[in-house]
Amino acid sequence: MPLILEAGPQHLAGMLELFNEIVATSTAVYADLPESAEHRAAWLAQRQAQGHPVLVAEGAGGSVLGFASFTDFRGCFPGFRHTAEHSVHLRPEARGLGLGGRLLEALLRLARAQGRHAMMASIDSGNVPSLRLHARLGFREVGRLPQVGCKFGQWLDLVLMQKLLDERPTPES
Repeated sequence: MPLILEAGPQHLAGMLELFNEIVATSTAVYADLPESAEHRAAWLAQRQAQGHPVLVAEGAGGSVLGFASFTDFRGCFPGFRHTAEHSVHLRPEARGLGLGGRLLEALLRLARAQGRHAMMASIDSGNVPSLRLHARLGFREVGRLPQVGCKFGQWLDLVLMQKLLDERPTPES
């Protein structure tokens, strides 16, 4: 059974390989070019410095089967400070085994512990497994943005899904 744990420097190569495979083969990420090792290391350092979790699903021998993280939703505006946006990425051979759900449930627990009120997901409309996973975990579609992305010579629709993490009637400051 893979472990879900905080990412460390030892996971960077596996996360980079996984992310670049997704960039090259899918519309799960609206990026066209692979990332460098330096960029992924800076990404991890920045997330951790800001108190945003980065989790990995670690398999045998320390292999990275998947990773997940969240950050501030529209972080440049303080009015969104109670809302986070997350991402979950899995290796093809790790999909359909429950790891995505385990990673996302761990992120939801951490978001609640940070006092977050809402969690957002931005999912390509063609990523049916991700849409189903989020719906199963209580996310609901709150928006659909037609043709806002492009990749592989086609327009892409983005689906926004949201899960409220608590029932606070009003926010704390």
